[in-house]
Order: sequence, then structure tokens, then C-alpha cells
Amino acid sequence: MMKRILIITCTLGMGLIFISCSGMPAKPTEANFKAPVVSLESVQVTQYNGYWYYDAKVTPTKGKAGANSAMLPMAFLFNITNPNDYPVKLDGFGFTVAFDDLDVNMVNAFETQWIPAGKTNQLTVMSIVDVQQVLLSLLIPNAEKVKAKNTNAWTLLENWWTEIPNITVPIGVQKGAATFTADGVQKVIPFTAKYPK
Repeated sequence: MMKRILIITCTLGMGLIFISCSGMPAKPTEANFKAPVVSLESVQVTQYNGYWYYDAKVTPTKGKAGANSAMLPMAFLFNITNPNDYPVKLDGFGFTVAFDDLDVNMVNAFETQWIPAGKTNQLTVMSIVDVQQVLLSLLIPNAEKVKAKNTNAWTLLENWWTEIPNITVPIGVQKGAATFTADGVQKVIPFTAKYPK
């Protein structure tokens, strides 16, 4: 009788060990690290101050003269899905903002976050551009592309600043790179997106 109880106890104990081991998450390796998926959920203009620009020749009511222009703060909301059987850490995130396929700003997010196994987290990244900054990008690095569109920098700026708050201009996320780590294994995932989709 005592022998039978010992056999049953050992059998149950081994079964519990196997069950507990099968429920343990996989250990991250280069071979089993699946690429997390980054997708753009939405873009919002968080504050709108109109379209305006003045140069240093304009006398201000208060303060010193200088070239100033309207700012356009935007929030980019991303979904980040972890397809792995273990949590992964987002440890670097950056992309280029484009209007009408013309790069106007580079953005980086410096905070880290853990994405649980099989789950989706959201990340909001802020970008602020102003008319003067974008004007310089159109006149120098994007000059040939602007010319190819048969338009000019001022026409594009006015169109963007008056239409982007209505989300009627294609907003692009280009040259994106997200860095993920898990137990010493690292992957850099490229991503691009357009909004509206």
C-alpha cells in the first residue's frame, strides 16, 4: 500500500513538473526572435496656430526682431505588436516625417517600454515643425523634388499649413527604425507608413 502511494505521488509530481515546464516562456534566441510589428494608428495636430511667417525686417510689438513662423505640433500614435512567446523591450525608435513625400523633420523617441508576449502596446511620438524650418528643407535638400512637382516652396507651405489640420495632405512616416531587445538578443526593425491610410 505504501509503495503504491509512493508511485502515485512520484507520478503526480513528475506530471506537475512537466506541466509547469511547458507553461514557461521560451528563452529568447536569434532563431526564435520574431520581428515585432510597428503600425501607424493615427496622426493628430495637437494645436493649431494658423499659417504665418515674418522675417527680421518686421518690427515686433514687444521684444527683438527676428525671423519667426507658425509651429505645427503633431502626435503620431503607433501600435507595436509583440508576436513572441516572451516579452521584448522597445529600446530605440525614430523616423522621418514627410508631407507629400517630402522629408520635413526627423523624430526620435527616447523612452523605453516592455511589450508583453503576444500583446500590443501603443506609443505616442511628438513632432513639432515650423514654417521657417520646413522652408529651409524645401529650399535645400528637397529643391529638386519641389521642382519636379512643378510648384514652389511657398505654395507647398501654405497648402500644408492650411490642409494638414484637416488631414487632407498625405503624411508619411519614412525611414523608420525600432530597436527591440530580449535577454541580450537585439533586432532593429524598419517601418514606413502613410496617414490617412
